[in-house]
Amino acid sequence: MLIIGIDPGISGSICFLEEGRILDVIDMPTMIEGKKNKKQVNGSQIYNEFLKMINKANNQNVRVVVEQVSAMPGQGVTSMFNFGQSFGILKGICSAMQLPIFFVRPAKWKKYFNLINTEKDASRTRAIEIFPYFSSNLSKKKDANKADAILIASFYYETHKIEE
Repeated sequence: MLIIGIDPGISGSICFLEEGRILDVIDMPTMIEGKKNKKQVNGSQIYNEFLKMINKANNQNVRVVVEQVSAMPGQGVTSMFNFGQSFGILKGICSAMQLPIFFVRPAKWKKYFNLINTEKDASRTRAIEIFPYFSSNLSKKKDANKADAILIASFYYETHKIEE
């Protein structure tokens, strides 16, 4: 089974996990929008990345697992709109590619990995502990989003492998 774990949003990441092993983790593909050089999610590139990894894995049993996030107090209207737009693009791509999509709340996967009430960087440490062979790809503090995507995919793999 190929699991695509996604930490959505402009600064998010996408993890491709097959049979419990990380195939690849990429930063969320983005592109510049308009005159103000604002970033937006690049849906075409996400589609291409999905297709490339599905073909590479040669696996028709694919699951897309997206962190189910919602508005947070204190976040601006514009940033929440942009975040919702990114979320919608991901849902649209999965629908168009006929890929099953599953949502997991942050509290659920973080509780599984004992990360409730920890610093953002704690997920990076946890991902390195579980996947030491991938540690060189998680060496920077900004790689916390990659670690989140890895743990989201890993959570689904660990909690659903009984069903296979």
